[in-house]
Amino acid sequence: MPEKNYDLKTISGWAIILTTLFSAWLIVYFEKFNLTFLLLLILELALAVRFRKIFNPSMIRVSQLLLGLLFIFSGTVKGVDPLGTAYRVEDYFVAYGTLWMMPLALVLSFILNAAEFVLGALLVFNIKPKTTSWLVVLMMGLFTITTFNDAINNPVPDCGCFGDAIIMSNWQTFYKNLVINVFVLIIFLWKNQIRVFFKNRTEWALAVGFIALFMGFQYFNYRNLPMIDFMPWKVGNKMFTENPLPVKHFLTYQNKITGEQKEYLSPDYPFNDTAWINTWQFVSQRIEDPNKNIGNNLAINDLEGNDITNIYLRNPDFNFIVVAYDLDETNQKGFYKIKKLFGRAEQQSFSFICLTASIPEKIRAFKTSLELSENFEIFNADDVVLKTMVRTNPGLMLMKNGQVLGKWSSNNLPDWEFMENNFFKNSSGNQ
Repeated sequence: MPEKNYDLKTISGWAIILTTLFSAWLIVYFEKFNLTFLLLLILELALAVRFRKIFNPSMIRVSQLLLGLLFIFSGTVKGVDPLGTAYRVEDYFVAYGTLWMMPLALVLSFILNAAEFVLGALLVFNIKPKTTSWLVVLMMGLFTITTFNDAINNPVPDCGCFGDAIIMSNWQTFYKNLVINVFVLIIFLWKNQIRVFFKNRTEWALAVGFIALFMGFQYFNYRNLPMIDFMPWKVGNKMFTENPLPVKHFLTYQNKITGEQKEYLSPDYPFNDTAWINTWQFVSQRIEDPNKNIGNNLAINDLEGNDITNIYLRNPDFNFIVVAYDLDETNQKGFYKIKKLFGRAEQQSFSFICLTASIPEKIRAFKTSLELSENFEIFNADDVVLKTMVRTNPGLMLMKNGQVLGKWSSNNLPDWEFMENNFFKNSSGNQ
């Protein structure tokens, strides 16, 4: 009899874990509020607490590994782009009216990313399980409250829980945290029974090592450019569709008398029929865009407000684009290096422009202070778009026929010889 009872407990414990994992997979289908799905997740949390005694050491270890690996992944995809995480933190400061905290955004980005990664590593290697369990509970408690508010009030469109690697709606993010909390509870409720792997001194050495390693990783990506670029403007991407297919607009109308609904492909519906118009009423519209969504919403305007985007985005020749979203905060030493590249590019008749969100008066003052040539064109673009193009201020891009060939931070700008050997030498264009 005891053996059968043990088997039932084991099956029940694994059933709760597998059901929770299945719920994690279902999140992709619930972008908005769904009461049934929410109740399912709450039920799983309740079961983890109510039947906490059925979980054995194997289940605890599996929970540690699953949660730890998820934290490591999440911390890494944000740590590879700490400036991008800082922009998300700034969005929260704006939403909550705490603009005075803006200077702390980058520091908080480094800390939050490192905390997530390090806690994940501690879970995987079972280091300081009691302390780690408490820290994970506190962190997930904060994240869950924040994402619940995001789901209800939508103060920010995207919390960036997985950086730009995986984009989730605010409700999906909240659901995700509820799933995570099932494993957090399993670990936390058994924290006193978890056996450690290492001696105390070794545990502290490993913890400090993880912190130092990840902080160095983040600083490298911050000073240069992200090792892995999840943004639309990554090297190799073409930023416009060569031969776009027509976008289809479907209109749904409902019969006022029978309630019947019909969908029409615009403009193939009887909009000129007065009798039909009096009988049918518009309900909704959907759009089918067969073209690949490249995430490009760049609009380049000259200082007179004219849209000149296609002149440069579709330039068939080599095209240098300097991105400096804020000229007041740009790295001026980097601009002196850019001036040298501009001189060589001008000799070869290559297009060379700068994009900024700064106002025309600041543009003119900036050109004067750095003694930039009159031929050094600076145009306007939206600062949010510019921040997605290059994660430094300034940064440099090389494009040709809409394709991104290279991106560089102002801290590691290439010289002209590098450009010639890697891009111009084998090209049929000018040299």
